[in-house]
Amino acid sequence: MYLTISDEMKKAFPEALHVDPTSFYAAFAQVKDRRGKRGRRYPLPLILTLLLLGKLAGESSIHGIVEWIDERKEQLQGYLGWPRRFPTNSTYTFALSQCNDQEIATVLAGVVLKARAVEHCGEESGRLSKPGQEKPLIQTAMDGKQMRGTLGHQSSEQPPVHLLCLYECQSGIVLAQRGVRSKENEISAAAALLHPALVKGRIISADAMHTQTKWCAAVKRYGGYYLLIAKLNQPQLYEDLRDFFEEEDAPRQQWQYARSVQKGHGRLEIRELWSSTLMNDWFEPQWAGVAQVFRLRRHTTHQKDGKVREEIVYGLTNLPPRLANAARLLQLQQAHWCIENRLHYRRDVTMGEDASQVRLAGAPAALAALNGGGLAMMDWLQVNNVASAMRHFCAQPREALQLLCGKLSR
Repeated sequence: MYLTISDEMKKAFPEALHVDPTSFYAAFAQVKDRRGKRGRRYPLPLILTLLLLGKLAGESSIHGIVEWIDERKEQLQGYLGWPRRFPTNSTYTFALSQCNDQEIATVLAGVVLKARAVEHCGEESGRLSKPGQEKPLIQTAMDGKQMRGTLGHQSSEQPPVHLLCLYECQSGIVLAQRGVRSKENEISAAAALLHPALVKGRIISADAMHTQTKWCAAVKRYGGYYLLIAKLNQPQLYEDLRDFFEEEDAPRQQWQYARSVQKGHGRLEIRELWSSTLMNDWFEPQWAGVAQVFRLRRHTTHQKDGKVREEIVYGLTNLPPRLANAARLLQLQQAHWCIENRLHYRRDVTMGEDASQVRLAGAPAALAALNGGGLAMMDWLQVNNVASAMRHFCAQPREALQLLCGKLSR
């Protein structure tokens, strides 16, 4: 498949890249184009591909992407087999505003998931585990993010954007995202993200806000596992856990214990976790399927000034000890913060998301989905320094386009 179909155009652009049916470009065709017929001068897959190309090259704004493309227009026209001029800033913004950001996130995730399955299981690409192997549980973190660049706008057509995401901690894929609507909070938005396809066989970790009985029951009903922290938003749960673990005569010999030590960034951090099944009967009437409770202690020493900080939190999960012992729970708790460090932080700092002034309703969320897809591709390529990789793609646009138009492989 080519962007340009006629033989004459193929001869005019001998360097034009072949578009693989499993590529990002082809996947963008699955995103519904809600523009009117008169507004479809540029195909939506081309627009989304060019935006993602500019993002991979390090441009954080649509204006920057337009200028970056304009500086390389003849080169890019040849690679894409595109004889006309490229879109303007307003064309990109309007096209994004007419897209469903969840659809963009879904098709981007699908390309990376397909590539991962093919690499792991060859032609049996529908699997993520080989025949005879038990399918591994995949940790998926849920957390929200306010897009600061959308705050303070007075027009009803420029509402603030707050996105709630489901993020695969291991692969870096944003499986789904949903905007938190006005007069709504993350708790109600989280219920809308729960779907059997996104929950079954997954460990859903979240912050204390989502420690809600109905939410836990839904995760269990859909075949998933929850891993949650208890704080004062659930006062009875918090007090019961604190009293159990802090009681002087507590049966500690029946608890499991794990410890980890990490040194880096000028601090020494010791994490300790104690888990127990002795409270299951007590909590089961309210917390569906609860299988363990735990106490997590973080002790941090700053090497520069010697300051010490200690934090103790409590939590619960429906993961039984055979699936997650104390050491595994400790690992899962730390891995949850990948959504902050590897997704939200990099979207803000590396992709320039918070500084973006794209305001037309729908466009910021669609652009955020593209940012998440670009980072998932970087993680798939095992890139250690995203900024460095962007400088490389800026200098090698054909290589970046090949990743977007060709079959995704390492």
